[in-house]
Amino acid sequence: MPAITLPDGSIRSFDAAVTGAEIAADIGPGLAKAAIAVRINGKLSDLSLPIADDSEVALVTKKNDEALELIRHDCAHIMAEAVLELYPETQVTIGPAIENGFYYDFYREEHFTPDDLEKIEQRMHEIVDRDEQITREEWDRDEAVLHYKKVHEPFKVELVETIPSGETISFYRQGGFLDLCRGPHMPSTKYTGHAFKLMNVAGAYWRGDSNRPQLQRIYGTAWPDQKQLDSYLHMLEEAEKRDHRKLGRELDLFHIQEEAVGSVFWHPQGWTLYQTIEDHMRKKLDRAGYQEVRTPQLIDRSLWEASGHWDKFRENMFTANAEDDKVLALKPMNCPGHVQIFKQGLKSYRDLPLRLAEFGACHRNEPSGALHGIMRVRAFTQDDAHVFCTEEQITEESVKFCELLSAVYKDFGFTDVRVKFSDRPEVRAGDDAIWDKAEQSLRDACDAAGLDTTLNPGEGAFYGPKLEFVLTDAIGRDWQCGTLQVDFVLPERLDASYIAEDSSRKRPVMLHRAILGSMERWIGILIEQYAGRFPLWLAPVQGVVATITNDADGYAAEVMEKCKAAGLRVGMDRRNEKINYKIREHSEAKIPAILVVGRREAEEGKVALRRLGGKAQEVLALDEAITRLKDEASAPDHL
Repeated sequence: MPAITLPDGSIRSFDAAVTGAEIAADIGPGLAKAAIAVRINGKLSDLSLPIADDSEVALVTKKNDEALELIRHDCAHIMAEAVLELYPETQVTIGPAIENGFYYDFYREEHFTPDDLEKIEQRMHEIVDRDEQITREEWDRDEAVLHYKKVHEPFKVELVETIPSGETISFYRQGGFLDLCRGPHMPSTKYTGHAFKLMNVAGAYWRGDSNRPQLQRIYGTAWPDQKQLDSYLHMLEEAEKRDHRKLGRELDLFHIQEEAVGSVFWHPQGWTLYQTIEDHMRKKLDRAGYQEVRTPQLIDRSLWEASGHWDKFRENMFTANAEDDKVLALKPMNCPGHVQIFKQGLKSYRDLPLRLAEFGACHRNEPSGALHGIMRVRAFTQDDAHVFCTEEQITEESVKFCELLSAVYKDFGFTDVRVKFSDRPEVRAGDDAIWDKAEQSLRDACDAAGLDTTLNPGEGAFYGPKLEFVLTDAIGRDWQCGTLQVDFVLPERLDASYIAEDSSRKRPVMLHRAILGSMERWIGILIEQYAGRFPLWLAPVQGVVATITNDADGYAAEVMEKCKAAGLRVGMDRRNEKINYKIREHSEAKIPAILVVGRREAEEGKVALRRLGGKAQEVLALDEAITRLKDEASAPDHL
């Protein structure tokens, strides 16, 4: 007689083993109709799974967070069924749910075309409408191997043969389709609904091995309802328009080429943007009590071995051999170098906290397939800093950092920020006692800062737990940028110490922190956030003086010089072109302000000011226009 404890604390007793579907029906017909899965003692399961023992049970409906992964997993199976019905010569391999959707890998001699995807998607809708029951079956391993050999599915044979002998193997059947799968799944295909779309086909190697057969991976997206699907597709359209690689070319900001894979060639306007951001950050850091430093690019491997980075990051480090047979490494991060600066000279507790900041150029040998414009590169600059402090100062310093980070994000237009708490990873330095202390210190800091955090289990750095700050951009995408890490390990490994108030030597605590993350990635995010239409203070070119006739050339030069004297980044267009052509061209280049001058403006000492995206123009005295633009071009300051 299992006793079933429901989320509200109520208990229902049954005479025999009971399924989730039966529990839902016992509660009421509405829940029986809406339930799609069940969570038994915290584990998600099929509604048909018998529950024989006393258990805590929660019924899952489409309103629950767990529903989305179930919908996407079911969609992968439905897609595979559709493919086999339309193209029976195809062999199926694996098909998981992924972020924003699902995929399935297929082996087929002919390539899938866009027309094929339309046919497959249409057949998927038909399968949903068939309301095919999805049932779980458990097979013996040898029986499963025999089945897949019989139906000529060598990829599935290989998958089954990797499962330990004697282990029960689960299959899921819907209509005429049978698939090897752990599950769980919803009761039938109708529960998936019609809010899905096939996106594209890409190449993939079997089991990720380039020496194995090449497969065709069909990607799709799926959502609980049509509104969410439409919203996601709209976001993708917006993301394509905002692609920083495309806008980087159009706005002449940067380029990347094969001779320097993963490194950025900054053009004058892109470098102006870069310097504007760096200068703004430098002012913020100076006011917050940071001291800027610079550490070497090439450092002997012995330091990386001592810090633990050599064992952890060796495969991602670029190295060089010196004449004396020493192995040098291009630094992938700045922290060991900052410890060396801290160790120069005797430090007292009175010197703490010591805040060392560096716009540190780093290099990491990222796989070529992972590189993405300037978002993921091999050569990048971190807005890095390390705070050396006592244990008693951890909370205060963490709160100050969180306030600084929040202010910086607001300056750049980001106000929606979430925080993840990443605790100890499986492979780490330091014993459990150290990690207990570090994690508790970071939790105390979160409480003091009033931060609501979500747990990101096992994702801490190898030397300490960390906070990850995730901001949401203008079209709803999340970007993880800032981090704060509490580290008791590295000061110990690199023998950093200070003289405490009782004259004893103690290890400082090291707070690793970044706000932007990397300058390159941050600029890529900003390009996409603003779709290239930067606010005036960030725009590489803030305005252009455009002439109507050649009679105004001399006055245009005077206007430009006065703008520059006021600190504005302004260019001039005296080409022999119609003014409407000039306005259209500079608008396409996303110049925030166009100062139009002709004979009348020259005679009256005025300009016709046009704003990006606006059709009207405002005629102002030159000094008034410059004052107004100068005020608007001031960097925001939310601290």
